[in-house]
Amino acid sequence: MQRPPSVAVVGHVEWVQFARVAHTPRAGEVVHARDPFAEPAGGGAVAAVQLARLAGPALLITALGRDQLAISSLARLRALGVRVQSASRPQPTRHAVTLLDDRGERTIVTFGPRLDPAGEDAELPWGQLAAADGVYFTAGDLAALQRAREAGVLVASPRARHALGHGVRLDALVLSADDAIERRAAESAWQEAELVVYTEGERGGTFTTRDGEQGSFGAVPPPAAAVDSYGCGDSFAAGLTYGLAASMSREEALALGASCGAACVSGRGPYERQLTLAGE
Repeated sequence: MQRPPSVAVVGHVEWVQFARVAHTPRAGEVVHARDPFAEPAGGGAVAAVQLARLAGPALLITALGRDQLAISSLARLRALGVRVQSASRPQPTRHAVTLLDDRGERTIVTFGPRLDPAGEDAELPWGQLAAADGVYFTAGDLAALQRAREAGVLVASPRARHALGHGVRLDALVLSADDAIERRAAESAWQEAELVVYTEGERGGTFTTRDGEQGSFGAVPPPAAAVDSYGCGDSFAAGLTYGLAASMSREEALALGASCGAACVSGRGPYERQLTLAGE
């Protein structure tokens, strides 16, 4: 039996408080939240957990503060099968509040700066990335991106905008077609990517290759009713990274990414229903 690919994520983690509300509060209004829970999330964490569920233990290279949120994040991610290697920062670990209203709309408020790993962080195992079949990059500096490029496949998010646009070749760049901020951030990296993928949720998505080929891919029906879209985009990107690292065809890798996104949307928060090797 062929071994699963060796995969890793370089990216950010933030502690997120999730809750449901009837509607996003208007100015001066008080609304009451229900079904609250908290998880270490953010693009790096979500993708690392999804990759761990597909490939077995996945490495996450990140940065965290010296606080209880960091301790809680490390414990939870390791329980979810992620091998976390974190640089220590004097700033607090970033946290956020995510509100999901009865129409299915999400509102996110973040507190504090995002903590990104840096290529000069000597305590991080940068050398392990050279042995990885695939890496997904959501946050870090240019030196970190250059180290990630030593992997067989490198997929990036435009949220890593400070590292992009400096000539490092990407196998794929993944962004939401409906996110104006991501589209603007991606402009500096379009020419660096062999494949640019635009996700469109329940409409599937489109792609463009460096040589000008364009195409589309279909959405995969969720295995259950849609609950929460948080983490769907990074679950998609993780599935695509896994597929490309496993030498799947472009079409197969995109379909796997779509399956990961569809599974995620059917669960409460990012981790309840992510796709596993068994397809659950």
